Amino acid sequence: MTANLFAFWAMARYSEGDTSGALDYAHEALRNARRTGSPRMTAMVHARAGRAYAKSGDLRASRRAEDAAFAAHDRAGRPDDEPACVYWVSRAELHSWAASNASDLNDPRRALTHYAAVATPHQDETYDDDAYPRSRALRLTREADAHLSLRDVDAAVYTADQAVRAMGGVTSARGTTVLTDLRTKLRAHQQLPAVREFLDRTV
Repeated sequence: MTANLFAFWAMARYSEGDTSGALDYAHEALRNARRTGSPRMTAMVHARAGRAYAKSGDLRASRRAEDAAFAAHDRAGRPDDEPACVYWVSRAELHSWAASNASDLNDPRRALTHYAAVATPHQDETYDDDAYPRSRALRLTREADAHLSLRDVDAAVYTADQAVRAMGGVTSARGTTVLTDLRTKLRAHQQLPAVREFLDRTV
C-alpha cells in the first residue's frame, strides 16, 4: 500500500538524520492514508511524522502529530477491518513512540508518563507485547534511561533488569547492543552496589 511505503521511507530517513526528507515522505504518506479511509494507517503516519518532528527538535509540531495519531486511532474499529499491514498499530505503540519523542526532546518525565501508559493497554488492544521480546527490551532500556536522566538510579536498574528478563535472561542479553548505551551511563554510578552488581552480571 502506497501510504505504508511512504511511511516506511519516512522512518528510514529520520533514522539516518534526514528529518526534512522524512517529513516530505510523511506528508505524502498522509495524503495517501486519508484516501484509504483507514484510521490505523492514518494514526501510524501521524506517529511517523511526530518522530521526525521530535528528532528535528520541533516540540509543538511533534505534539500536534501525536495528538492527531491518538485521535485517528480512537476512530479505529477492529484490526480485521483495516489493511493487514497496520494490524500492529495500537495505543500502546503510539504511547511508545510518544515516549521516544519526549526523550528526544529532553523531557524524561513526560516520557515516563507515556511508558506507564504502554503498560496499561486499552481494552481493545490486540497487539501481543510479549511476542516481540527484543522490542519490549528496547523500550524498557529507554524507560530506564529516562529514570536515569531524572537521577532515579534505583528505578533505572530495576527497569534495566526487566529488559534483561525480556531478552530471556542474562545469558541471552550478553553480546546484545540493546543495553550498551545504558550500561555506559550506569558506570557513572557504579559506586552503588545495585549498579555494580548489574554491570558485573551483564558484561
